[in-house]
Amino acid sequence: MSRSTSQQLASVELADPELRATLERGLTQVEELLHREVQSEFRFLTETSLHLVDAGGKRFRPLFTLLASQFGLDGEDQGRRTADVVRAAAVVELVHLATLYHDDVMDQATMRRGAASANARWDNTVAILTGDFLFAHASRLVADLGPDAVRIIACTFAELVTGQMRETLGPAQGVDPVAHYLSVVQEKTGSLIATAGRYGAMFSGASPERIDALRRFGEIIGTAFQISDDIIDIASPTAQSGKTPGTDLREGVRTLPMLYALAEGGPRVERLRVLLAAPLTDEALVAEALWLLRESPGLDRALRTLRSCTDSARAELAVLPAGPARDALASVTDYLTARTG
Repeated sequence: MSRSTSQQLASVELADPELRATLERGLTQVEELLHREVQSEFRFLTETSLHLVDAGGKRFRPLFTLLASQFGLDGEDQGRRTADVVRAAAVVELVHLATLYHDDVMDQATMRRGAASANARWDNTVAILTGDFLFAHASRLVADLGPDAVRIIACTFAELVTGQMRETLGPAQGVDPVAHYLSVVQEKTGSLIATAGRYGAMFSGASPERIDALRRFGEIIGTAFQISDDIIDIASPTAQSGKTPGTDLREGVRTLPMLYALAEGGPRVERLRVLLAAPLTDEALVAEALWLLRESPGLDRALRTLRSCTDSARAELAVLPAGPARDALASVTDYLTARTG
Protein backbone atom coordinates (compact mmCIF):
# COMPACT_ATOMS: atom_id res chain seq x y z
CA MET A 1 0.00 0.00 0.00
CA SER A 2 1.30 3.48 -0.83
CA ARG A 3 1.96 5.96 1.94
CA SER A 4 -0.78 8.25 0.60
CA THR A 5 -3.36 5.47 0.59
CA SER A 6 -2.34 4.48 4.11
CA GLN A 7 -2.89 8.09 5.25
CA GLN A 8 -6.29 8.16 3.58
CA LEU A 9 -7.43 5.05 5.44
CA ALA A 10 -6.00 6.17 8.79
CA SER A 11 -9.31 7.39 10.22
CA VAL A 12 -11.10 4.09 9.41
CA GLU A 13 -10.42 0.71 10.97
CA LEU A 14 -10.47 -1.97 8.29
CA ALA A 15 -10.18 -5.48 9.66
CA ASP A 16 -11.56 -7.11 6.52
CA PRO A 17 -8.85 -7.51 3.84
CA GLU A 18 -11.37 -7.71 1.00
CA LEU A 19 -12.99 -4.41 1.97
CA ARG A 20 -9.58 -2.78 2.38
CA ALA A 21 -8.55 -3.92 -1.09
CA THR A 22 -11.83 -2.63 -2.55
CA LEU A 23 -11.36 0.79 -0.96
CA GLU A 24 -7.72 1.01 -2.03
CA ARG A 25 -8.74 0.19 -5.60
CA GLY A 26 -11.54 2.76 -5.49
CA LEU A 27 -9.32 5.51 -4.06
CA THR A 28 -6.74 4.85 -6.77
CA GLN A 29 -9.45 5.26 -9.42
CA VAL A 30 -10.62 8.49 -7.77
CA GLU A 31 -7.04 9.85 -7.75
CA GLU A 32 -6.64 9.04 -11.43
CA LEU A 33 -9.92 10.76 -12.27
CA LEU A 34 -9.01 13.85 -10.24
CA HIS A 35 -5.73 14.17 -12.13
CA ARG A 36 -7.44 13.75 -15.49
CA GLU A 37 -10.11 16.31 -14.66
CA VAL A 38 -7.78 19.15 -13.71
CA GLN A 39 -5.83 19.00 -16.95
CA SER A 40 -6.13 22.13 -19.06
CA GLU A 41 -4.68 23.21 -22.39
CA PHE A 42 -3.51 26.25 -20.42
CA ARG A 43 -0.62 24.63 -18.54
CA PHE A 44 -0.51 27.22 -15.77
CA LEU A 45 -4.10 26.37 -14.81
CA THR A 46 -3.19 22.70 -14.62
CA GLU A 47 -0.27 23.59 -12.34
CA THR A 48 -2.40 25.68 -9.97
CA SER A 49 -5.13 23.02 -9.88
CA LEU A 50 -2.69 20.23 -9.08
CA HIS A 51 -1.24 22.35 -6.27
CA LEU A 52 -3.84 21.06 -3.79
CA VAL A 53 -4.71 17.81 -5.57
CA ASP A 54 -1.10 16.70 -5.06
CA ALA A 55 -0.75 18.23 -1.60
CA GLY A 56 -2.24 15.14 0.02
CA GLY A 57 -5.03 15.19 2.56
CA LYS A 58 -7.11 12.42 4.01
CA ARG A 59 -9.57 12.21 1.10
CA PHE A 60 -12.21 11.39 3.71
CA ARG A 61 -15.12 12.49 1.50
CA PRO A 62 -14.34 10.13 -1.40
CA LEU A 63 -13.48 7.39 1.10
CA PHE A 64 -16.88 7.83 2.74
CA THR A 65 -18.54 7.78 -0.70
CA LEU A 66 -16.87 4.45 -1.45
CA LEU A 67 -17.77 3.02 1.96
CA ALA A 68 -21.40 4.10 1.59
CA SER A 69 -21.54 2.29 -1.75
CA GLN A 70 -20.94 -1.01 0.04
CA PHE A 71 -24.57 -0.97 1.18
CA GLY A 72 -25.95 -1.28 -2.33
CA LEU A 73 -23.38 -2.82 -4.65
CA ASP A 74 -24.95 -6.11 -5.65
CA GLY A 75 -27.18 -7.35 -8.42
CA GLU A 76 -26.94 -6.23 -12.04
CA ASP A 77 -24.87 -3.43 -13.61
CA GLN A 78 -22.17 -3.50 -10.96
CA GLY A 79 -19.59 -2.20 -13.42
CA ARG A 80 -21.64 0.87 -14.33
CA ARG A 81 -22.60 1.49 -10.73
CA THR A 82 -18.99 1.30 -9.57
CA ALA A 83 -17.96 3.80 -12.25
CA ASP A 84 -20.73 6.17 -11.13
CA VAL A 85 -19.66 5.87 -7.49
CA VAL A 86 -16.05 6.73 -8.40
CA ARG A 87 -17.27 9.69 -10.44
CA ALA A 88 -19.45 10.87 -7.53
CA ALA A 89 -16.50 10.51 -5.13
CA ALA A 90 -14.37 12.69 -7.41
CA VAL A 91 -17.14 15.28 -7.57
CA VAL A 92 -17.31 15.75 -3.80
CA GLU A 93 -13.51 15.95 -3.55
CA LEU A 94 -13.30 18.55 -6.34
CA VAL A 95 -15.92 20.64 -4.56
CA HIS A 96 -14.02 20.29 -1.28
CA LEU A 97 -10.71 21.31 -2.88
CA ALA A 98 -12.36 24.28 -4.58
CA THR A 99 -13.66 25.55 -1.24
CA LEU A 100 -10.13 25.29 0.22
CA TYR A 101 -8.76 27.66 -2.45
CA HIS A 102 -11.52 30.15 -1.64
CA ASP A 103 -11.21 29.69 2.13
CA ASP A 104 -7.48 30.45 2.04
CA VAL A 105 -8.17 33.74 0.27
CA MET A 106 -10.83 34.74 2.78
CA ASP A 107 -8.65 33.72 5.73
CA GLN A 108 -5.48 35.24 4.21
CA ALA A 109 -3.83 31.90 4.87
CA THR A 110 -0.20 31.35 3.97
CA MET A 111 0.02 27.56 4.44
CA ARG A 112 -2.14 24.63 3.41
CA ARG A 113 -1.25 20.99 4.03
CA GLY A 114 2.35 21.81 4.87
CA ALA A 115 3.01 23.90 1.76
CA ALA A 116 2.45 27.49 0.70
CA SER A 117 -1.23 28.14 -0.01
CA ALA A 118 -2.14 29.04 -3.61
CA ASN A 119 -2.90 32.64 -2.71
CA ALA A 120 0.52 32.94 -1.03
CA ARG A 121 2.41 31.17 -3.82
CA TRP A 122 0.70 33.14 -6.56
CA ASP A 123 -1.99 35.64 -5.55
CA ASN A 124 -5.66 35.90 -4.53
CA THR A 125 -6.93 36.16 -8.10
CA VAL A 126 -5.15 32.97 -9.16
CA ALA A 127 -6.46 31.11 -6.09
CA ILE A 128 -10.06 32.24 -6.65
CA LEU A 129 -10.02 31.40 -10.36
CA THR A 130 -8.47 27.97 -9.66
CA GLY A 131 -11.26 27.25 -7.18
CA ASP A 132 -13.79 28.30 -9.82
CA PHE A 133 -12.11 25.98 -12.32
CA LEU A 134 -12.49 23.04 -9.94
CA PHE A 135 -16.13 23.93 -9.29
CA ALA A 136 -16.70 23.96 -13.07
CA HIS A 137 -15.18 20.52 -13.51
CA ALA A 138 -17.18 19.13 -10.60
CA SER A 139 -20.31 20.45 -12.32
CA ARG A 140 -19.31 18.85 -15.62
CA LEU A 141 -18.69 15.51 -13.95
CA VAL A 142 -21.93 15.53 -11.98
CA ALA A 143 -23.95 16.33 -15.11
CA ASP A 144 -23.19 12.80 -16.35
CA LEU A 145 -24.77 11.38 -13.16
CA GLY A 146 -28.24 12.71 -13.91
CA PRO A 147 -30.61 15.49 -12.80
CA ASP A 148 -31.02 14.21 -9.23
CA ALA A 149 -27.27 14.35 -8.68
CA VAL A 150 -27.15 17.86 -10.15
CA ARG A 151 -29.96 19.04 -7.88
CA ILE A 152 -28.29 17.53 -4.80
CA ILE A 153 -24.91 19.16 -5.47
CA ALA A 154 -26.59 22.49 -6.26
CA CYS A 155 -28.32 22.42 -2.87
CA THR A 156 -24.98 21.49 -1.28
CA PHE A 157 -23.30 24.47 -3.01
CA ALA A 158 -25.97 26.71 -1.51
CA GLU A 159 -25.38 25.30 1.98
CA LEU A 160 -21.62 25.76 1.68
CA VAL A 161 -22.02 29.40 0.68
CA THR A 162 -24.65 30.01 3.36
CA GLY A 163 -22.36 28.58 6.02
CA GLN A 164 -19.47 30.74 4.87
CA MET A 165 -21.65 33.85 4.82
CA ARG A 166 -23.07 33.02 8.24
CA GLU A 167 -19.55 32.61 9.63
CA THR A 168 -18.34 35.83 7.99
CA LEU A 169 -21.15 37.93 9.46
CA GLY A 170 -21.15 36.27 12.88
CA PRO A 171 -24.20 35.68 15.08
CA ALA A 172 -26.94 38.32 14.88
CA GLN A 173 -28.06 40.21 17.94
CA GLY A 174 -29.85 37.86 20.31
CA VAL A 175 -28.71 34.67 18.53
CA ASP A 176 -27.04 32.06 20.74
CA PRO A 177 -23.36 31.90 19.66
CA VAL A 178 -23.25 28.12 20.15
CA ALA A 179 -26.34 27.59 17.96
CA HIS A 180 -24.77 29.89 15.36
CA TYR A 181 -21.51 27.93 15.48
CA LEU A 182 -23.29 24.58 15.04
CA SER A 183 -25.25 25.94 12.06
CA VAL A 184 -22.03 27.13 10.43
CA VAL A 185 -20.31 23.77 10.96
CA GLN A 186 -23.29 21.81 9.66
CA GLU A 187 -23.41 23.92 6.51
CA LYS A 188 -19.69 24.35 5.86
CA THR A 189 -18.55 20.83 6.77
CA GLY A 190 -21.49 18.52 7.41
CA SER A 191 -23.39 19.27 4.19
CA LEU A 192 -20.71 18.03 1.77
CA ILE A 193 -19.88 14.94 3.82
CA ALA A 194 -23.62 14.20 3.94
CA THR A 195 -23.71 14.45 0.14
CA ALA A 196 -20.74 12.08 -0.10
CA GLY A 197 -22.63 9.42 1.84
CA ARG A 198 -25.83 10.07 -0.07
CA TYR A 199 -24.08 9.78 -3.43
CA GLY A 200 -22.27 6.57 -2.54
CA ALA A 201 -25.47 4.90 -1.41
CA MET A 202 -27.74 6.12 -4.21
CA PHE A 203 -25.35 5.32 -7.07
CA SER A 204 -24.76 1.82 -5.75
CA GLY A 205 -28.49 1.10 -5.70
CA ALA A 206 -29.06 1.20 -1.93
CA SER A 207 -32.57 1.47 -0.52
CA PRO A 208 -34.03 4.91 0.35
CA GLU A 209 -33.82 4.06 4.05
CA ARG A 210 -30.10 3.30 3.81
CA ILE A 211 -29.45 6.38 1.65
CA ASP A 212 -31.08 8.61 4.25
CA ALA A 213 -29.22 6.97 7.14
CA LEU A 214 -25.86 7.46 5.41
CA ARG A 215 -26.73 11.07 4.56
CA ARG A 216 -27.57 11.78 8.21
CA PHE A 217 -24.47 9.92 9.41
CA GLY A 218 -22.32 12.09 7.15
CA GLU A 219 -23.90 15.31 8.32
CA ILE A 220 -23.39 14.42 11.99
CA ILE A 221 -19.88 13.08 11.55
CA GLY A 222 -18.89 16.25 9.69
CA THR A 223 -19.88 18.31 12.72
CA ALA A 224 -18.03 15.87 14.98
CA PHE A 225 -14.84 16.19 12.92
CA GLN A 226 -14.87 19.97 13.31
CA ILE A 227 -15.54 19.84 17.05
CA SER A 228 -12.75 17.28 17.40
CA ASP A 229 -10.34 19.59 15.56
CA ASP A 230 -11.41 22.49 17.79
CA ILE A 231 -10.65 20.46 20.91
CA ILE A 232 -7.29 19.23 19.61
CA ASP A 233 -6.23 22.80 18.79
CA ILE A 234 -6.58 23.63 22.49
CA ALA A 235 -6.02 20.43 24.44
CA SER A 236 -3.39 18.41 22.60
CA PRO A 237 0.34 19.19 22.76
CA THR A 238 2.26 19.30 19.49
CA ALA A 239 4.05 16.01 20.21
CA GLN A 240 0.72 14.18 20.45
CA SER A 241 -1.32 15.82 17.68
CA GLY A 242 1.44 16.80 15.25
CA LYS A 243 -0.12 20.26 15.08
CA THR A 244 0.81 23.52 16.76
CA PRO A 245 -1.87 24.29 19.36
CA GLY A 246 -3.52 27.69 19.38
CA THR A 247 -3.93 28.08 15.62
CA ASP A 248 -7.53 29.23 16.06
CA LEU A 249 -6.40 31.78 18.66
CA ARG A 250 -3.84 33.20 16.25
CA GLU A 251 -6.50 33.46 13.53
CA GLY A 252 -9.11 34.99 15.81
CA VAL A 253 -11.55 32.11 15.30
CA ARG A 254 -13.97 31.38 18.13
CA THR A 255 -14.49 27.64 18.38
CA LEU A 256 -16.90 25.57 20.46
CA PRO A 257 -14.65 25.16 23.55
CA MET A 258 -14.08 28.92 23.52
CA LEU A 259 -17.78 29.70 23.27
CA TYR A 260 -18.57 27.35 26.13
CA ALA A 261 -15.76 28.87 28.22
CA LEU A 262 -17.00 32.41 27.58
CA ALA A 263 -20.47 31.42 28.79
CA GLU A 264 -19.03 30.82 32.26
CA GLY A 265 -18.54 33.53 34.91
CA GLY A 266 -15.63 34.73 37.02
CA PRO A 267 -12.41 36.74 36.65
CA ARG A 268 -10.71 34.11 34.50
CA VAL A 269 -13.49 34.38 31.97
CA GLU A 270 -13.20 38.16 31.90
CA ARG A 271 -9.49 37.84 31.16
CA LEU A 272 -10.26 35.24 28.48
CA ARG A 273 -12.83 37.57 26.95
CA VAL A 274 -10.14 40.25 26.62
CA LEU A 275 -7.69 37.79 25.05
CA LEU A 276 -10.25 36.46 22.55
CA ALA A 277 -11.33 39.92 21.39
CA ALA A 278 -8.85 39.81 18.49
CA PRO A 279 -6.32 37.46 16.85
CA LEU A 280 -3.35 36.81 19.12
CA THR A 281 0.12 37.48 17.74
CA ASP A 282 2.08 37.39 20.99
CA GLU A 283 3.07 33.80 21.85
CA ALA A 284 2.95 34.57 25.58
CA LEU A 285 -0.70 35.62 25.21
CA VAL A 286 -1.44 32.49 23.15
CA ALA A 287 0.03 30.37 25.96
CA GLU A 288 -2.03 32.25 28.55
CA ALA A 289 -5.24 31.80 26.56
CA LEU A 290 -4.54 28.09 26.08
CA TRP A 291 -3.99 27.66 29.82
CA LEU A 292 -7.26 29.45 30.64
CA LEU A 293 -9.16 27.36 28.10
CA ARG A 294 -7.66 24.10 29.36
CA GLU A 295 -8.66 25.00 32.91
CA SER A 296 -12.16 26.07 31.89
CA PRO A 297 -15.27 23.83 32.03
CA GLY A 298 -15.75 24.79 28.37
CA LEU A 299 -13.35 22.10 27.22
CA ASP A 300 -15.26 19.36 29.05
CA ARG A 301 -18.54 20.67 27.65
CA ALA A 302 -17.11 20.51 24.14
CA LEU A 303 -15.97 16.93 24.77
CA ARG A 304 -19.49 16.02 25.92
CA THR A 305 -20.95 17.60 22.78
CA LEU A 306 -18.50 15.61 20.66
CA ARG A 307 -19.53 12.36 22.36
CA SER A 308 -23.18 13.22 21.84
CA CYS A 309 -22.48 13.70 18.13
CA THR A 310 -20.61 10.43 17.79
CA ASP A 311 -23.37 8.59 19.68
CA SER A 312 -25.96 10.07 17.31
CA ALA A 313 -23.88 9.14 14.29
CA ARG A 314 -23.48 5.56 15.51
CA ALA A 315 -27.25 5.32 16.06
CA GLU A 316 -27.80 6.07 12.36
CA LEU A 317 -25.88 2.90 11.50
CA ALA A 318 -28.53 0.71 13.13
CA VAL A 319 -30.56 0.51 9.90
CA LEU A 320 -27.54 -0.76 7.95
CA PRO A 321 -26.74 -4.47 7.69
CA ALA A 322 -24.02 -5.77 9.99
CA GLY A 323 -20.68 -6.44 8.37
CA PRO A 324 -17.22 -5.01 7.67
CA ALA A 325 -18.52 -1.81 6.03
CA ARG A 326 -20.73 -0.91 8.97
CA ASP A 327 -17.91 -1.75 11.39
CA ALA A 328 -15.63 0.56 9.42
CA LEU A 329 -18.10 3.43 9.71
CA ALA A 330 -18.55 2.79 13.42
CA SER A 331 -14.76 2.95 13.82
CA VAL A 332 -14.83 6.55 12.57
CA THR A 333 -16.85 7.52 15.63
CA ASP A 334 -14.34 5.72 17.86
CA TYR A 335 -11.46 7.47 16.09
CA LEU A 336 -12.96 10.93 16.68
CA THR A 337 -13.38 10.25 20.37
CA ALA A 338 -9.96 8.63 20.80
CA ARG A 339 -8.02 11.44 19.06
CA THR A 340 -9.29 13.93 21.63
CA GLY A 341 -8.79 11.64 24.64
